[in-house]
Amino acid sequence: MLPESQNPAPQDPPSQVRRLPPLLRKSWYGLNQAFRRRIAHTGVTPDQFTALRTLIEANPDGLTQRELTALMSSDPNTVASLLERMESAGWIERLPHESDGRAYRIRILPAGHTQFDACRVIAIALQTEVLQVLQPDDRERFLSQLERVAAACRLAADQSPRAQR
Repeated sequence: MLPESQNPAPQDPPSQVRRLPPLLRKSWYGLNQAFRRRIAHTGVTPDQFTALRTLIEANPDGLTQRELTALMSSDPNTVASLLERMESAGWIERLPHESDGRAYRIRILPAGHTQFDACRVIAIALQTEVLQVLQPDDRERFLSQLERVAAACRLAADQSPRAQR
């Protein structure tokens, strides 16, 4: 083994090497910025759209904040702040949970459906535009593979020890 002073410094991989984290980050950031700009006139943010979509696709009786947080792959503080703004805007309501006195059921209101519908058209158009870079036969395969990668990332996070505070 070489003395530390003679060990070569780790080299950055060549620029042509594809690395998952920067590619996912660039993809997410670009898509998020494009969507944010395209829906700005509606007053809805991308995170609010995600919350509305999740509520619409979920149990018609509503979700708890914990369930919504998990389904959105977000953190509790972000979702709490998001829900406060959405409730103030009249897009959602929080009703007492039927069996858990500490929880609320979050349900989407008609105004939230209206906002979602306006943004959904834009979201579908953007997704179609972005996926045009792939051959039609490759699009579903790509989304399926990306879903598997997302599940593997979630599993890795769940299996990783939490930092001690």
